[in-house]
Amino acid sequence: MTSILITGAGSGIGRATAVAFARAGWDVALVGRRRDALEESARIAGCGHVLPGDVTKAGEVERVFSEAVGAMGRLDVLFNNAGRSSRPKTIDEMPLEDWQAVLDINLSGAVMCARAAFAQMRRQEPQGGRIINNGSISAHAPRPGSTPYTVTKHAITGLTKCLSLDGRPFNIACGQIDIGNALTEMAAQIAKGVPQADGHIAPEATMDVEDVAKAVLMMAGLPLSANVQFMTVMATKMPFVGRG
Repeated sequence: MTSILITGAGSGIGRATAVAFARAGWDVALVGRRRDALEESARIAGCGHVLPGDVTKAGEVERVFSEAVGAMGRLDVLFNNAGRSSRPKTIDEMPLEDWQAVLDINLSGAVMCARAAFAQMRRQEPQGGRIINNGSISAHAPRPGSTPYTVTKHAITGLTKCLSLDGRPFNIACGQIDIGNALTEMAAQIAKGVPQADGHIAPEATMDVEDVAKAVLMMAGLPLSANVQFMTVMATKMPFVGRG
């Protein structure tokens, strides 16, 4: 059975992805900070290895990856999904604790999870695997007042490129999915109204989070001889491609 570890699997995109992969017959490890949320994801999916852990802590990252491989036998795919945003603020008004909190999970956590996955994929037999990083539309263009989130998501693009290059000798592929306006609890305000580049507040179109899960499943299902390097999946009518 093909295996995947999903971080941030207790809600939103992570939960939807875990459900999609479980229903497609994959062996799924669900990682997140809250056991109760992970257990709910596993209940909805009908299966899954519940592995509570904080991806901002190196020791916990090593532990959950070890437990996942112990339960599944190997690791074929990592969906590096865990992340958070912060309150909209210009950089001078941004509390440094907000910056640090977003940096810790969105970037340091993603790097540590990629590091653990890369090491496992490099040493397992057959060698190789795939890492899919959750980027964002914010890896291309910011929203007003989004310095912590936007900076970390731009950095994820650099991580994706490094992993893609360094993984070649070990049959490790890496791609990135940049998501725009998937309707999750974290993004619920988008449909009600959010600041635009010209300063006014306006609601934006959203899309079903299950469509994101379908896209991740497609990326993960390719043979390792092929790779979706970057994919943008977004609400069709969101204003991203227009002038600000």
